[in-house]
Amino acid sequence: MGKTIVEKILSSHSKKDVCAGEIVIADLDFCMGQDGTSGIIIDSFNNMGVHNVFDAKKCAMVIDHSSPSPLQGVSAIHKKMRDFVKQQKILLFDIGCGVCHQLLPQEGLVVPGDLVIGADSHTCTYGAINVFSTGMGSTDVAAGFATGKNWFKVPETIKFDCFGKWPEGVFSKDLILYIIGNISANGATYNATEFTGEAIDSLSVQGRFTIANMAIEMGAKCGIMLADKKVCEWVKQHSSRNFSPVEPDKDARYLNIKEYDVSKLEPQIAKPHTVDNVSPISKLEETYIQQGFLGTCTNGRVEDLEIAAKILKGKKVHPDVRFIVAPSSRSVFLEAIEKGILQSLVEAGAVIVTPGCGPCVGTHNGVPADGEKVISTANRNFKGRMGNPNAEIYLASPASVASSVIEGKITDPRKYLKT
Repeated sequence: MGKTIVEKILSSHSKKDVCAGEIVIADLDFCMGQDGTSGIIIDSFNNMGVHNVFDAKKCAMVIDHSSPSPLQGVSAIHKKMRDFVKQQKILLFDIGCGVCHQLLPQEGLVVPGDLVIGADSHTCTYGAINVFSTGMGSTDVAAGFATGKNWFKVPETIKFDCFGKWPEGVFSKDLILYIIGNISANGATYNATEFTGEAIDSLSVQGRFTIANMAIEMGAKCGIMLADKKVCEWVKQHSSRNFSPVEPDKDARYLNIKEYDVSKLEPQIAKPHTVDNVSPISKLEETYIQQGFLGTCTNGRVEDLEIAAKILKGKKVHPDVRFIVAPSSRSVFLEAIEKGILQSLVEAGAVIVTPGCGPCVGTHNGVPADGEKVISTANRNFKGRMGNPNAEIYLASPASVASSVIEGKITDPRKYLKT
């Protein structure tokens, strides 16, 4: 019987032939913690009685969730991280560098065929470039920092075959929201998800990151894609590491194969308070909003900012709406400045905040008031996600967010994208 991508990666990293359902101890290529989880990583690491990480070049900490610090207690955690990083001589991405899930691929730290863990659930993002990456608890990641190994139960794989031509105004965010709505928030629990087909092939690498990022929102262990020519060229531009892309065997066994025709899609919205509460945008067009947010590890890249700027150029944000934009990294910020993207957004009325997670986690920037509705490019919309359990969050593509902040209500972006 042939093997899936994840079976092959876990086989090579555990140095034995493994199949779905087996328990393995595997060698890690990279470990990461962010400021919401690294305090526990450091405590757990110290409690293990070890003195040094397994490889300083394969460990990193990122200050992105509360960046810059909004509170004295958070500042103490940041100091704790900086002290640990200096002691261990590992990588640190401090305030303003950006979101962890943008930085690791952007800085060439992860490449196709890698096995990566991070103390953040959206570590699955790197699957877009053929990495088996998954989120783990802080104690498990501390063990990874200490030993360079961790245990895994080899997951079954669900294959999503996506075909058809992308309609104007429909993007990768709309597809992944539709899929999550279709199979539910726990429809792929502890499974690997593999995204393939001509619709995936036609996406940019940035668009693929959006889909892989949200695999966890259907319960998946990881979301993984093939490393085609487009991916390999992108990785070579960002990393000097050698890599070997991993493909599934033709006779690989899948738990399930699902097919989706993107040509039939319209823009999608995830309604409060679950990511799988998905509806076509046409059913929500009289929903008034008070805030829009563009950014996060899901949709804070140059491509995302650019599509919003295209819609907003020469227009104004509705006077009853705040529009907050958080570039996903400093380099994204700089490129968006150079291309005039941020100028268009600011002239329209957007507020630009520090590269990082921004309002997504609700720790500092852009906390909504009671009863307010927010349309966001983030990946989660449960109660309190943005800092107030009495607000409502709607998830959408950058295009849908941009068109909605113009009109002050959820608005189909296709009316602004007609050529």
